Amino acid sequence: MSDARWSDPREYGERDLGDERPRVYDERDRDDHDPRDALMHDLDLPRGEERELVVDRDRVFELNGEDSRALAVGTFRVVPEKDLDIDAGTVHHLRDEGLVEAVDLGDDERGLTLTKEGCDLLDSHTLEREDGLPQAFHAGISRSREIDHDSNLYATYRQEEARLRDEHGDIEVRRVVLEQDLKREYQEFLQEPNRNRPDSDGRPGRDDSEIRDWAREHDLPYFDDQVHFPDYRIEYEVDGRELHQDVELFTPHYRGAHAASRAKTGFRFYLVGSRGGGGRSGPRPRGMEEFL
Repeated sequence: MSDARWSDPREYGERDLGDERPRVYDERDRDDHDPRDALMHDLDLPRGEERELVVDRDRVFELNGEDSRALAVGTFRVVPEKDLDIDAGTVHHLRDEGLVEAVDLGDDERGLTLTKEGCDLLDSHTLEREDGLPQAFHAGISRSREIDHDSNLYATYRQEEARLRDEHGDIEVRRVVLEQDLKREYQEFLQEPNRNRPDSDGRPGRDDSEIRDWAREHDLPYFDDQVHFPDYRIEYEVDGRELHQDVELFTPHYRGAHAASRAKTGFRFYLVGSRGGGGRSGPRPRGMEEFL
């Protein structure tokens, strides 16, 4: 069994917790710390209370720090409005500016996602980094069938970021990388030998040992003849050391061999309930033995 842990114990009953009572992470307890600030690490955008003019190509926008932080959660594609912890005025302003749009999450709940203009604005105001790997942002939803899954990513990030600070003290989150971005890098690696080859049939130009080495270099698990990817990775620094935490969301239908395979990855897991008559259920803890 993996040593994977689960988060947000607020739905645990007293008898479920035993002697170890996990800390409840709540953005309202963050004092002056805002987990969204880390997502703005590479952004050259306003951070103060007053709105300032921001120019992007032939358009001018008015943004303040709260607007910038709200846009930065476009890292996760779609975020429920209730998870943003911002007032309605900020949401309305960003929609009027054409930088975000609402999507239906079901059960009378809405989510926000960046428009193409919003994503372009963030990309054009992203500072260059020495490692050439700035924070990526995403416009629109990826696949409609995955919107329920994707809309839970930001909530788990808040909890993981708080847990990492609780565990390490002073940390600096450098980047959050989604599964699709990790897989894009992997595909580029697979196809690199085929580049500029007119006789290429498009099949991956890497053998098993090369793929194993790539997985090892990226600290990703390789078993069952494939590389396994988390839903997202948090890259952070502690005392000059570069570390990362891989996070995976489970849904109630994960069972048997599939659950056992994911348990072997060593990722940190969150259980995400499905929407139904009782409304949307956020990430909550469960033991891995329930799925195996």
